[in-house]
Amino acid sequence: MTNDRRRLVGRVVSDKMDKTVVVAIERRTMHRVYKKIVISTKKIMAHDESNAVKTGSLVRVVESKPLSRHKRWVVEAVLEGADGQPIPAPETIDGEV
Repeated sequence: MTNDRRRLVGRVVSDKMDKTVVVAIERRTMHRVYKKIVISTKKIMAHDESNAVKTGSLVRVVESKPLSRHKRWVVEAVLEGADGQPIPAPETIDGEV
């Protein structure tokens, strides 16, 4: 069952807090007049229940209810490890994940 929550992909820039990571979301847009690619970055705090995500990892975050004063996102999946290696997909056993 799918839902209509926003999902964004970003790089973890800090994992020093307990059960929280700071994720940098990078947007690339073309300037209207000068036609140059402009990069804008926004940092968001995301909930990481297992404290397993490390700085440098590429993660997908999903919108959630407010978890604290600043946290409104949850880490959904780790796409790439901190060392740049892709995370293998979980193997299916008898058709179930």
